[in-house]
Amino acid sequence: MILINLLPYREERRKRRKAAFFAGLGLAALAGAGIVGAVFLLLQFLTTEQQAHNQYIQNEITRLEAQIKDIAELKTEIESLKSRQRAVEDLQTDRNTPVQLLNDLARLAPEGIYLTAIRQDSKSVTVSGVAQTNERVSEFLRNVSRSSEWLEKPDLIEVKLATVSANTRDVRRLLDFSMKVSIKAPPREAAQGASAPKKS
Repeated sequence: MILINLLPYREERRKRRKAAFFAGLGLAALAGAGIVGAVFLLLQFLTTEQQAHNQYIQNEITRLEAQIKDIAELKTEIESLKSRQRAVEDLQTDRNTPVQLLNDLARLAPEGIYLTAIRQDSKSVTVSGVAQTNERVSEFLRNVSRSSEWLEKPDLIEVKLATVSANTRDVRRLLDFSMKVSIKAPPREAAQGASAPKKS
């Protein structure tokens, strides 16, 4: 026996397709909304993390700037203290310069040289004296040039004949001389050693 469906099957099939289409559209919309929501949440999370990271970096920068400021202040204080220390050492050296100058001149003057006057003008010293011979003056200049820790650049100004008489019977012919020398800056260790009190 043959069954014949006389119902409008095309209309029914169209309705089913339409329903399936709208169902698929709804599912796609839901999936799209879910993806958009997930992406939004992910971006929100990443933004929050980046903001927290940026805040941490800003806090570290602020802390480092404070440390840099402290270091700059410490460097300024250190430079100020070094400057004061140098000033004190220079004063100590200057205070001991006359003593060292006299010690050096006494040590370097050969036999037959008698110093009569010493005048200091800043770092220049004029030495006047009496010598028995020209050779003694030359030896004195060599000694100052080669062996002095405190004096340098000896420059002979003049040598002239002088007559010195102790009495009428004893007349000696001597030489008056004058020279200029420069005071050189001694090593700081030498200056400090000279200024330190000697222990007995």
